[in-house]
Amino acid sequence: MSISENIAALRRGIAAACREAGRDPREITLVGASKMNDAAACREAIAAGIDALGENRVQELVEKWEMHAYDGAPLHFIGHLQRNKVRQVVGKAALIHSVSSEELLQEIDKRAAALGIRQQVLLEVNIGGEAAKSGFAPEAVERAAEAALALPHVAVLGLMTIPPVAVEPGQNIPYFEKMYRLYVDMNRNMFHNEMKYLSMGMSGDYADAIRCGSNMVRVGTAIFGARHYQI
Repeated sequence: MSISENIAALRRGIAAACREAGRDPREITLVGASKMNDAAACREAIAAGIDALGENRVQELVEKWEMHAYDGAPLHFIGHLQRNKVRQVVGKAALIHSVSSEELLQEIDKRAAALGIRQQVLLEVNIGGEAAKSGFAPEAVERAAEAALALPHVAVLGLMTIPPVAVEPGQNIPYFEKMYRLYVDMNRNMFHNEMKYLSMGMSGDYADAIRCGSNMVRVGTAIFGARHYQI
């Protein structure tokens, strides 16, 4: 199937999940995770109506940015972001999903100030408490949000998570439900319901995530096909 056909199939899957949850499919932002896909694939996804494209790697983002691969859709950064790479992302990415430390928040604020902009971000939550993954612990993310609220050039628009790899269908539902409760509580108590996005759900579990309250899903393989990693 082509990229456009895959996106159409995903839209149908999103609509079905929304019907089951009593939600409007228009609430869901579909981010095409375009890691290891070239500029032509990005342009094809944009032509097919993708809501945004998401890159995991800074170098790849910069290279494809220079090729105008993202013209016509918002660009999101969805991978792990190191502090020394911040200057290459801030100002290019409309939304940074993966803010995982207060030090990174400060670096983003510093770079955004130099550009005279307010960078939109999501706070990444390590909902499964996995040692190998970055992100704030659920009990620490409110403190991070307080720090972010004090930064004039950072705007927190929501939360993001990558749950543990599921072995069985539905295995991540408890993590998604926990994330939704955290999002709702923080939005009400700290952000006066001005947060917009709960980014969770990927190719294998986006329907579960939507049923649990996600309104932004990051889908790569189901749009672009399997990635071929070089050894």
